[in-house]
Amino acid sequence: MMARPSVRDVRRAIEGDSICFKCCANALAIRTVRQSQRSPFHTKRKLHAAFATDRVVCPQTFIDKYFSTNIPYEDNWKRKSKFGSAQSAVKSSTLAASQPSAEPVQPQEALQSKNITEDAAQPLPRRRRRRKDEDPTDVVIPPDASSQLTTAATSLPTSASLRRKVATYLSLTKPRLSFLMTLTATTSYSIYPVPDILSSSATDLSTTTLTFLWLTTGTFLSSSCANTLNMAFEPQYDSKMSRTRNRPLVRKLVTHKAAYTFAFLTGTSGLALLFFGTNLTVSALSGLTIFLYAGVYTPMKRLSVVNTWVGAIVGAIPPMMGWVAAAGQTATLEHHSWQDLLFSSDSIGGWLLAGLLYAWQFPHFNALSHTIRDEYRNAGYRMLAWTNPAANARVALRYSIALFPICTGLWYIGVVNPGFLLLSGVCNLWMTREAIKFWRKAGGGGSARGLFWSSIWHLPLVMVGGLLCKTGIWDGLWDKGVETEEELDDFLEPYADGSAPITEPPSQPTGDTI
Repeated sequence: MMARPSVRDVRRAIEGDSICFKCCANALAIRTVRQSQRSPFHTKRKLHAAFATDRVVCPQTFIDKYFSTNIPYEDNWKRKSKFGSAQSAVKSSTLAASQPSAEPVQPQEALQSKNITEDAAQPLPRRRRRRKDEDPTDVVIPPDASSQLTTAATSLPTSASLRRKVATYLSLTKPRLSFLMTLTATTSYSIYPVPDILSSSATDLSTTTLTFLWLTTGTFLSSSCANTLNMAFEPQYDSKMSRTRNRPLVRKLVTHKAAYTFAFLTGTSGLALLFFGTNLTVSALSGLTIFLYAGVYTPMKRLSVVNTWVGAIVGAIPPMMGWVAAAGQTATLEHHSWQDLLFSSDSIGGWLLAGLLYAWQFPHFNALSHTIRDEYRNAGYRMLAWTNPAANARVALRYSIALFPICTGLWYIGVVNPGFLLLSGVCNLWMTREAIKFWRKAGGGGSARGLFWSSIWHLPLVMVGGLLCKTGIWDGLWDKGVETEEELDDFLEPYADGSAPITEPPSQPTGDTI
């Protein structure tokens, strides 16, 4: 049964506040409709709130004021009527029981805003991971090896001046990049199909081992020259990027004159070692690397996105250097020119290894440049990562797929055995999978980080796999074991009936024997 105010109360409300009968009727109609549509759990919610003292209850007066019309007239009628007084008393007692403390009642909007603020301050772990993947500013780019060596040099005491200079000049070489170029050259040299490519005698070093040492030292020195010139040409731009602002020329730990002198010494000594230790073609390829990297790639970074393709050519030359150095050891007098070393049928393996390094650089660099695309933009470097992000992802995917036929070609021409197909196929599938994510998500969702780390592991695994699966590397061990077993069977065949072999004593030399 629904309680309604009497006519006397209504008349008293009208006379007291001088409101028209229409407004009063509207108030009564609103009250009647609200009571008729009340949920059967309405009273239960109030009683539950009365006993739940540890919760902040949203008062019913706030809901009434928010959703009701003619608020002043309805509130005034509630205060004047007996039913309204009784209802106010019930609400007051309910609120008093539910709020034993002196804290003020917080409205629903305030509670919602407070909860939203707390959720934003302390998001769920899943939301934190998603925000970390989607927000590129959360990606912490570690400094390069040159910056780390510069920091180590400045932290040394002044008494260790020699170590400070060594660390400073070593940072000019970009040691990680120089080591990578040297590693690819020596790996290509070792994969060349020569059985005794690195054989050495017990007394002195063989020719091939000395060639390997000259190739290693000369390639590292030539790469150091190119990297030093690269730093000397753009210190004002390196200062605008977090990865490079700690380099020695930016911090003025070494002068430009000293840097150019160091580049000249490393370049001339590296080219000389390659010329006298290997052959003229290898030395010329090394000089071409210095020219392309320091003279073409470095200034082109501020002009066109084609700089990425030029840089990939620079990275593809060291494998060809190692292949040509090995080919020069087996070249005859009739076939030892640079045309024979570079464009003969025996040079196909070197071109495939160069193509492997050329294709690998695009997913590696495009993923790296995506994470620091804003820094490239601020420094004025024209990179696909910020000029055309969609093309940046497509190029990375395209060259990841190109690794499959390149690795298959190495097996087809007989450089490696079929085991290399399985090993390289797994590595290529992994990086292609990450490249597809990078393309679909446009570098977001942690796809750039996944592609970068897959490329980091891809190259050494494929290179080591090529060395382990080199054609003929296990044939000697297998053939030796088979021959030993066959010789033993031939020796024991006459004594298959169980009789012991008769061993004759060795013949004694006579006096006439000289």
